Amino acid sequence: MIVGKTARMADYDLLTLERRDDGVALLTLANGKVNALSQELLAEIRAAVHELARDLPGAVVVTGGDRLLAAGADISQFGGPSEADVIGEGFHTTLDALAALPRFVIAAVSGYALGGGCELALACDYRIASEKAVFGQPEILLGIIPGGGGTQRLARTVGASRAKEMCMTGRQVRAEEALRIGLADEVVAHDGLHERALSLAAEAATGAVAAQAITKRVIDAGLSTSLADGLLLERAAFVEVFETDDSQIGVASFLEHGPGKASFTGR
Repeated sequence: MIVGKTARMADYDLLTLERRDDGVALLTLANGKVNALSQELLAEIRAAVHELARDLPGAVVVTGGDRLLAAGADISQFGGPSEADVIGEGFHTTLDALAALPRFVIAAVSGYALGGGCELALACDYRIASEKAVFGQPEILLGIIPGGGGTQRLARTVGASRAKEMCMTGRQVRAEEALRIGLADEVVAHDGLHERALSLAAEAATGAVAAQAITKRVIDAGLSTSLADGLLLERAAFVEVFETDDSQIGVASFLEHGPGKASFTGR
Protein backbone atom coordinates (compact mmCIF):
# COMPACT_ATOMS: atom_id res chain seq x y z
CA MET A 1 0.00 0.00 0.00
CA ILE A 2 1.29 3.47 -0.87
CA VAL A 3 0.85 6.06 1.86
CA GLY A 4 -1.08 9.18 0.84
CA LYS A 5 -2.24 10.35 -2.55
CA THR A 6 -0.80 12.58 -5.23
CA ALA A 7 -2.05 16.13 -4.80
CA ARG A 8 -0.37 17.61 -7.88
CA MET A 9 2.49 16.84 -10.23
CA ALA A 10 4.97 19.35 -11.66
CA ASP A 11 5.94 19.28 -15.32
CA TYR A 12 9.44 17.91 -16.01
CA ASP A 13 10.89 15.76 -18.81
CA LEU A 14 13.48 13.63 -16.98
CA LEU A 15 11.91 13.34 -13.53
CA THR A 16 8.57 13.55 -11.81
CA LEU A 17 7.83 15.70 -8.78
CA GLU A 18 4.66 14.79 -6.92
CA ARG A 19 3.27 16.74 -3.99
CA ARG A 20 1.16 14.37 -1.96
CA ASP A 21 -1.74 15.19 0.31
CA ASP A 22 0.18 13.82 3.32
CA GLY A 23 2.73 16.62 2.99
CA VAL A 24 5.40 14.52 1.26
CA ALA A 25 7.09 15.52 -1.99
CA LEU A 26 8.20 12.52 -4.08
CA LEU A 27 10.99 13.21 -6.58
CA THR A 28 11.51 10.30 -8.99
CA LEU A 29 14.33 10.24 -11.57
CA ALA A 30 13.20 9.02 -14.99
CA ASN A 31 16.06 9.39 -17.45
CA GLY A 32 16.10 6.17 -19.45
CA LYS A 33 17.22 2.73 -18.35
CA VAL A 34 20.13 3.81 -16.14
CA ASN A 35 18.96 7.25 -14.96
CA ALA A 36 22.24 8.78 -16.13
CA LEU A 37 22.84 12.02 -14.27
CA SER A 38 23.35 14.11 -17.37
CA GLN A 39 23.69 17.87 -17.19
CA GLU A 40 20.09 18.06 -18.39
CA LEU A 41 18.82 15.84 -15.56
CA LEU A 42 20.92 17.72 -13.01
CA ALA A 43 19.36 20.97 -14.24
CA GLU A 44 15.89 19.51 -13.74
CA ILE A 45 16.79 18.27 -10.24
CA ARG A 46 18.03 21.79 -9.42
CA ALA A 47 14.81 23.29 -10.74
CA ALA A 48 12.73 20.83 -8.71
CA VAL A 49 14.74 21.55 -5.55
CA HIS A 50 14.32 25.29 -6.06
CA GLU A 51 10.59 24.74 -6.54
CA LEU A 52 10.47 22.79 -3.28
CA ALA A 53 12.47 25.48 -1.49
CA ARG A 54 9.98 28.16 -2.58
CA ASP A 55 7.02 26.15 -1.28
CA LEU A 56 8.37 23.73 1.29
CA PRO A 57 6.68 20.34 1.75
CA GLY A 58 6.71 18.49 5.05
CA ALA A 59 9.38 16.03 3.90
CA VAL A 60 10.97 14.77 0.66
CA VAL A 61 11.64 11.31 -0.80
CA VAL A 62 14.14 10.94 -3.66
CA THR A 63 14.06 7.73 -5.69
CA GLY A 64 14.54 6.26 -9.15
CA GLY A 65 13.51 3.19 -11.09
CA ASP A 66 12.84 -0.31 -9.82
CA ARG A 67 16.40 -1.49 -10.57
CA LEU A 68 18.39 1.61 -9.69
CA LEU A 69 18.52 5.09 -8.24
CA ALA A 70 21.11 6.26 -10.76
CA ALA A 71 24.05 4.52 -12.37
CA GLY A 72 26.19 7.66 -12.37
CA ALA A 73 27.07 10.60 -14.56
CA ASP A 74 26.47 10.61 -18.31
CA ILE A 75 29.94 9.52 -19.45
CA SER A 76 29.20 10.59 -23.03
CA GLN A 77 29.40 14.19 -21.78
CA PHE A 78 32.94 13.72 -20.45
CA GLY A 79 35.86 15.31 -22.23
CA GLY A 80 38.82 17.31 -20.97
CA PRO A 81 39.36 19.66 -18.03
CA SER A 82 36.91 22.30 -19.29
CA GLU A 83 34.08 19.77 -19.57
CA ALA A 84 35.02 18.37 -16.15
CA ASP A 85 34.72 21.84 -14.64
CA VAL A 86 31.20 22.24 -16.02
CA ILE A 87 30.16 18.75 -14.92
CA GLY A 88 31.61 19.23 -11.43
CA GLU A 89 29.84 22.55 -11.02
CA GLY A 90 26.57 20.97 -12.15
CA PHE A 91 26.84 18.18 -9.61
CA HIS A 92 27.94 20.38 -6.73
CA THR A 93 25.35 23.12 -7.18
CA THR A 94 22.59 20.53 -7.57
CA LEU A 95 23.50 18.26 -4.66
CA ASP A 96 24.41 21.16 -2.37
CA ALA A 97 20.96 22.64 -3.00
CA LEU A 98 19.32 19.29 -2.25
CA ALA A 99 21.37 18.87 0.93
CA ALA A 100 20.43 22.38 2.05
CA LEU A 101 16.66 21.87 1.85
CA PRO A 102 15.38 22.60 5.37
CA ARG A 103 13.35 19.41 5.48
CA PHE A 104 14.01 15.71 6.13
CA VAL A 105 15.17 14.32 2.76
CA ILE A 106 15.08 10.52 2.39
CA ALA A 107 16.74 8.54 -0.41
CA ALA A 108 14.86 5.36 -1.36
CA VAL A 109 17.48 3.23 -3.10
CA SER A 110 15.95 0.29 -4.95
CA GLY A 111 19.03 -1.02 -6.73
CA TYR A 112 22.23 0.49 -8.10
CA ALA A 113 23.44 3.82 -6.72
CA LEU A 114 26.83 4.18 -8.37
CA GLY A 115 29.07 7.19 -8.90
CA GLY A 116 26.81 10.20 -9.09
CA GLY A 117 23.94 8.02 -7.91
CA CYS A 118 25.79 7.25 -4.69
CA GLU A 119 26.64 10.96 -4.35
CA LEU A 120 22.96 11.82 -4.80
CA ALA A 121 22.03 9.40 -2.01
CA LEU A 122 24.76 10.84 0.22
CA ALA A 123 23.32 14.35 -0.25
CA CYS A 124 20.10 13.14 1.37
CA ASP A 125 19.65 13.06 5.14
CA TYR A 126 18.71 9.38 5.38
CA ARG A 127 19.11 6.38 3.09
CA ILE A 128 16.66 3.47 3.00
CA ALA A 129 17.94 0.66 0.78
CA SER A 130 16.14 -2.32 -0.62
CA GLU A 131 17.78 -5.67 -0.12
CA LYS A 132 18.86 -5.45 -3.79
CA ALA A 133 20.63 -2.09 -3.41
CA VAL A 134 24.26 -1.67 -4.45
CA PHE A 135 26.36 1.41 -3.67
CA GLY A 136 29.74 2.42 -5.06
CA GLN A 137 32.11 5.10 -6.32
CA PRO A 138 33.63 3.35 -9.35
CA GLU A 139 35.16 6.46 -10.97
CA ILE A 140 38.68 5.14 -10.36
CA LEU A 141 37.98 2.41 -12.94
CA LEU A 142 37.82 5.20 -15.54
CA GLY A 143 41.04 6.71 -14.23
CA ILE A 144 39.22 9.61 -12.56
CA ILE A 145 37.85 10.47 -9.11
CA PRO A 146 34.38 11.25 -7.75
CA GLY A 147 33.37 14.77 -8.73
CA GLY A 148 29.97 15.20 -7.13
CA GLY A 149 30.92 15.25 -3.47
CA GLY A 150 31.81 11.58 -3.10
CA THR A 151 35.24 12.07 -1.57
CA GLN A 152 33.81 14.37 1.07
CA ARG A 153 30.31 13.15 1.93
CA LEU A 154 31.31 9.49 1.78
CA ALA A 155 34.22 10.04 4.19
CA ARG A 156 31.94 11.90 6.59
CA THR A 157 29.44 9.03 6.41
CA VAL A 158 31.58 5.87 6.60
CA GLY A 159 34.92 7.24 7.80
CA ALA A 160 38.07 8.19 5.94
CA SER A 161 39.65 4.72 5.69
CA ARG A 162 36.52 3.05 4.31
CA ALA A 163 35.93 5.92 1.89
CA LYS A 164 39.49 5.70 0.61
CA GLU A 165 39.17 1.95 0.07
CA MET A 166 35.90 2.32 -1.84
CA CYS A 167 37.07 5.27 -3.95
CA MET A 168 40.52 3.83 -4.68
CA THR A 169 39.32 0.37 -5.68
CA GLY A 170 35.88 1.15 -7.12
CA ARG A 171 34.47 -1.77 -5.14
CA GLN A 172 30.69 -2.01 -5.00
CA VAL A 173 28.98 -2.42 -1.63
CA ARG A 174 25.78 -4.42 -1.31
CA ALA A 175 22.90 -3.53 0.98
CA GLU A 176 23.84 -5.48 4.11
CA GLU A 177 27.41 -4.20 4.11
CA ALA A 178 26.14 -0.68 3.39
CA LEU A 179 23.98 -0.97 6.50
CA ARG A 180 26.87 -2.28 8.56
CA ILE A 181 29.21 0.59 7.63
CA GLY A 182 26.57 3.32 7.88
CA LEU A 183 26.18 4.02 4.18
CA ALA A 184 22.57 2.80 4.38
CA ASP A 185 20.44 3.60 7.42
CA GLU A 186 17.86 0.86 6.86
CA VAL A 187 17.54 -2.18 4.63
CA VAL A 188 14.03 -3.38 3.77
CA ALA A 189 12.43 -5.88 1.44
CA HIS A 190 12.56 -4.71 -2.18
CA ASP A 191 8.79 -4.66 -2.55
CA GLY A 192 8.37 -2.64 0.64
CA LEU A 193 10.94 0.07 -0.10
CA HIS A 194 8.70 2.88 -1.25
CA GLU A 195 6.02 2.17 1.34
CA ARG A 196 8.63 2.42 4.11
CA ALA A 197 10.24 5.60 2.70
CA LEU A 198 6.90 7.32 2.16
CA SER A 199 5.64 6.25 5.59
CA LEU A 200 8.70 7.67 7.35
CA ALA A 201 8.47 10.86 5.32
CA ALA A 202 4.78 11.24 6.15
CA GLU A 203 5.58 10.81 9.84
CA ALA A 204 8.22 13.55 9.62
CA ALA A 205 5.85 15.80 7.67
CA THR A 206 3.35 15.83 10.53
CA GLY A 207 6.03 16.75 13.04
CA ALA A 208 7.53 20.06 14.15
CA VAL A 209 9.10 20.85 10.77
CA ALA A 210 10.41 24.25 11.88
CA ALA A 211 12.36 22.56 14.67
CA GLN A 212 13.44 19.82 12.23
CA ALA A 213 14.87 22.50 9.92
CA ILE A 214 16.84 24.06 12.77
CA THR A 215 18.07 20.61 13.88
CA LYS A 216 19.29 19.77 10.37
CA ARG A 217 21.04 23.11 9.97
CA VAL A 218 22.88 22.81 13.28
CA ILE A 219 23.97 19.20 12.75
CA ASP A 220 25.27 19.93 9.24
CA ALA A 221 27.06 23.11 10.31
CA GLY A 222 28.55 21.40 13.34
CA LEU A 223 30.17 18.73 11.18
CA SER A 224 32.36 21.43 9.63
CA THR A 225 33.62 22.92 12.87
CA SER A 226 35.03 21.99 16.26
CA LEU A 227 32.96 20.44 19.03
CA ALA A 228 33.21 23.63 21.06
CA ASP A 229 31.96 25.78 18.18
CA GLY A 230 29.27 23.23 17.38
CA LEU A 231 28.00 23.42 20.93
CA LEU A 232 27.78 27.20 20.61
CA LEU A 233 25.72 26.73 17.44
CA GLU A 234 23.42 24.38 19.33
CA ARG A 235 23.05 26.79 22.23
CA ALA A 236 22.01 29.63 19.91
CA ALA A 237 19.63 27.35 18.00
CA PHE A 238 18.05 26.14 21.25
CA VAL A 239 17.12 29.74 21.98
CA GLU A 240 15.95 30.27 18.39
CA VAL A 241 13.58 27.30 18.40
CA PHE A 242 11.63 28.77 21.32
CA GLU A 243 10.57 31.55 18.95
CA THR A 244 8.50 29.06 16.93
CA ASP A 245 4.79 28.47 17.43
CA ASP A 246 5.41 24.74 17.53
CA SER A 247 7.60 25.04 20.63
CA GLN A 248 4.72 26.62 22.51
CA ILE A 249 2.26 24.03 21.18
CA GLY A 250 4.56 21.12 22.00
CA VAL A 251 5.39 22.20 25.54
CA ALA A 252 1.76 22.97 26.37
CA SER A 253 0.60 19.66 24.91
CA PHE A 254 3.20 17.73 26.91
CA LEU A 255 2.18 19.38 30.17
CA GLU A 256 -1.50 18.69 29.54
CA HIS A 257 -1.56 15.38 27.69
CA GLY A 258 1.92 13.85 27.92
CA PRO A 259 4.42 13.16 25.09
CA GLY A 260 3.56 12.55 21.45
CA LYS A 261 0.11 14.17 21.43
CA ALA A 262 0.88 17.61 19.96
CA SER A 263 -0.60 18.79 16.66
CA PHE A 264 2.05 21.03 15.15
CA THR A 265 1.48 23.85 12.67
CA GLY A 266 4.95 23.90 11.13
CA ARG A 267 5.56 27.50 12.21
